[in-house]
Amino acid sequence: MATLRDEAFPIRSSDDIVKVRQITRELALMQTFSLVDQTKIVTAASELARNALEHGGGGEVRFEALQEGSRRGIRLTFVDQGPGIPDLEQALKDGFTTGGGMGLGLSGSKRLVNEFEIHSEVGKGTRVTIARWK
Repeated sequence: MATLRDEAFPIRSSDDIVKVRQITRELALMQTFSLVDQTKIVTAASELARNALEHGGGGEVRFEALQEGSRRGIRLTFVDQGPGIPDLEQALKDGFTTGGGMGLGLSGSKRLVNEFEIHSEVGKGTRVTIARWK
């Protein structure tokens, strides 16, 4: 598997969330994703960046463009040093929210991608890795 681009980007403000969406869309275009697939990965990236900022106190995202034979994809890894998620099972349920939103951030993001992995430790932070393949 080849990584075509690998870069970390800080998430410190709402402006950074906009930049995460822009970089994700650029990668999706580079990987020749359809408009629907672009929208799905950009939406998931936006939700996870917002979570890192609002719940994790900021963090960073690593962008990777992937190629596996003729298959192309994008992997994003979001990391924060926030309070962590005490109950991942509960946090992944539709409607669960700690921030007054609709509670679709984690569960919605999971449905929008082909691969979803989350690790969280209370007091140490959270890492979410997603991938979407064309």
